[in-house]
Amino acid sequence: MKLGLNRKDKGIPLFLSVILVFFALGMVVFSVSKRTSYEMSASAIHNLNESLNLIKGTIESILIKEAEFQILLTGEIAAAEDPEAYVRSYNSNQTMVRISLILSGQTEGISNTGEVFTAEDLDFSGGRSIEGLALSQSYINSMGTWAYTMKCPVVKDGEETAVLYIEYIYESLAGSLPNKFYNGSAMLYLMDPKSERFVLKPTGMGERNAGHLNLEDFYRANSILEEEIQASVSDGIQAGKNIMFYHDIQGKASLIYMWSVDDGATYLIGYVPIEAIQQEGKAVNQNILTVVVVMMAAFFLCCILYYFNYRQQDRIRKEREAEREVHNRQLAEALRAAQAASNSKTTFLSNMSHDIRTPMNAILGFTTLLEKDADNPLKVREYTRKISASGRHLLSLINDVLDVSKIESGKMILTIGEFTLNDLVSSVDTIIRPMAAAKKQNLQIQVTGIRHEYLTGDETRLNQMLINLLSNAVKYTQEGGNIWFRIAGLGKRSSQFEHIRIEVEDDGYGMTPEYLETIFEAFTRAENSTTNKVQGTGLGMAITKNIVELMGGTIDVSSKVGKGSLFRVELELRIPDGQTDEQFWEKRHISRILAVDDDAETCENIKMLMKDTKVQVDTALSGKDALCMVQKAYDTGYDYHMILMDWKMPDMNGSETAGKIRGLLPYPVPILFLTAYGGDEVQEEAFRIGSADILSKPFFAAALKEAVLRMEAERNHKTDTVSETDKADSLKGLRLLVAEDNEINAEILSELLDLEGITCEIKENGQLVVERFKASEPYEFDAVLMDVQMPVMNGYDATKTIRALDRRDAKEIVIIAMTANAFAEDVKDALDAGMNAHIAKPIDMELLKKTLGQSIQGKELRK
Repeated sequence: MKLGLNRKDKGIPLFLSVILVFFALGMVVFSVSKRTSYEMSASAIHNLNESLNLIKGTIESILIKEAEFQILLTGEIAAAEDPEAYVRSYNSNQTMVRISLILSGQTEGISNTGEVFTAEDLDFSGGRSIEGLALSQSYINSMGTWAYTMKCPVVKDGEETAVLYIEYIYESLAGSLPNKFYNGSAMLYLMDPKSERFVLKPTGMGERNAGHLNLEDFYRANSILEEEIQASVSDGIQAGKNIMFYHDIQGKASLIYMWSVDDGATYLIGYVPIEAIQQEGKAVNQNILTVVVVMMAAFFLCCILYYFNYRQQDRIRKEREAEREVHNRQLAEALRAAQAASNSKTTFLSNMSHDIRTPMNAILGFTTLLEKDADNPLKVREYTRKISASGRHLLSLINDVLDVSKIESGKMILTIGEFTLNDLVSSVDTIIRPMAAAKKQNLQIQVTGIRHEYLTGDETRLNQMLINLLSNAVKYTQEGGNIWFRIAGLGKRSSQFEHIRIEVEDDGYGMTPEYLETIFEAFTRAENSTTNKVQGTGLGMAITKNIVELMGGTIDVSSKVGKGSLFRVELELRIPDGQTDEQFWEKRHISRILAVDDDAETCENIKMLMKDTKVQVDTALSGKDALCMVQKAYDTGYDYHMILMDWKMPDMNGSETAGKIRGLLPYPVPILFLTAYGGDEVQEEAFRIGSADILSKPFFAAALKEAVLRMEAERNHKTDTVSETDKADSLKGLRLLVAEDNEINAEILSELLDLEGITCEIKENGQLVVERFKASEPYEFDAVLMDVQMPVMNGYDATKTIRALDRRDAKEIVIIAMTANAFAEDVKDALDAGMNAHIAKPIDMELLKKTLGQSIQGKELRK
């Protein structure tokens, strides 16, 4: 307790000392503020002088410019053929209100305003001049405005031929003077010293109390009645001096100024209140006082804060402990999340172990059975078919894992190129429809509102995305279920992009709300007794979402258990330039087509996709309407060059309508049956009626072109495409140089090529391939199959070395990358090294044959 009293006793003198210091500081600040106010008042008066001199200089500069212009104008008048006509044609302005000319020897002249001019009323006796030009006394002109005139002789060939008079008004000076003077508290006039009349009061220069008209009025209105002051002012004005004195005006101490302009030819007269001059000083003093008050307040506030500081320490300490607890909880949650992620990957690895071992077990098991039943051809074919299917499934699992690895490392890239929606939909349909048919599912494809079917994007990744969505729909939909694949054109945001929506819908098992929250995360799969039977890595949706986002699109999903699921993707794909092929239709004389379909939306879609081809498309919604339109076209001489006929229509189907059209027309117009079903029935009917073919729905202009070419080839008894069998036959006899360092892969490739009648020579590394090519005869080899990762010299360096050889065939020979490096950047690296194409391992012989057929020059391949 005694210690506490001592601290209190020591605190009181310290507190009083601080107060005394602040008091002394306040006295110093007060003294400084007084001195500052005095100095700023003197500075304000000096600034007033400077401002008046500036206004004076402005007025004098304007007068000089007017004189210089008048001198210039007299030169133009002297050079004019008719000076009087020149003056009459000169327009007045806000400054020069009248221009007059009196020829030498005459007392009257002309003005540009049209009246007769005489200089009798002008008083030039004051001897005032600007730049040598005589300046008249101020006067009120015909418009009732104060004005002045300058005259200038017109000299031609050294002889004065006339005198030019220009009348100026004082009001024109107002625009060049400051709009406000001391924030409008100052008064300012322009006075003619001879008449002591106020000729100008600039706008914004204070209030015009009592309407000051002259100096006497100014004295009376402002109570400046002292004769001594008036006499002193009069003497100063007569001498052309600047005058400034203090006086009370309207109860306020003011500073009156009378400032000479142009050596006393004109005077600036006015006043400014002292408080306006000292306003800045007062503001500074107020700011200093404010600072002192704030400092005092801050001092007392600090004392109060210091008093409460100790009491707050305990609370702060408790808050820190609470924060530490929160932090510990967050660390624990992060640990649990990390453990969950680890468990998720452990589960994934467990699933992958099961999923990979399943096809591997089949491959190894059937390989063992092959050894036992090698003499039974039926079993050998069955075993090899199952081994191939298991291998493809294993490859798909590996591809998914590799894609996710690329996603997580941020290295997945897109390979952009042109493609058609027709090819995209057809390739997806080719893969998915057999899968759906195996489960007796109904797959419906619909394309509407698309304006351009030629687009730019990564077709491979789009194909992968669609197959992921559609194969999942097939997997997770019961037998006999329905799957809808829709592509719809949306409103265009830019003329350079096609805005499309892709929907994949099914009426299958559906998903729980809990699983919908994690469906796009890697390593997740729906878990129930039904879906657990479906094989997969749980990576497909994560890969699909990443592809969509990489393309700048969005994907969302809605689902209900037992009702089905709907995936919706929105993308914007660039429209390539110059995609239309009008010449294709012109060369085949196809300019009018009739589209017959009971679905109005399908008819509108056909018209939209054919719009850029300049082919006129008429539509009919029934077979009866089609017959009427065909008959009318024939009667008017505007026949249809082709008819697109829906296969299934109410009342009168496509086959019946086509038969009646054949009866109406004396010539066989080409007919294409539009069908979503395909099958032999439609093909047989098309063959029966002649000049007919089928076209799968949905409609695409590119597919129509292919059908036209196909029908054209049939009419000419030859084909424009080569069958796969013919293509294989055309590869017989090729001689290939192969780089492959793996003996088993080399043996498999050699046997596969031998089955196709292709001879190959295999080398273990790139260096040996280069040496063998150097030693070969020109064009001895038709192509090189180049592995990439090899000892001694890799495939890229070997390709560059071959291309650099001084041989013609080194530049021309086809080199195809044959590697397990299967990503988009690997394809780019291969092409950059000088290779012609890229094939990923394991080798697909059909793809290899197709690539060889497309790449080898000088070979005429038949499909």
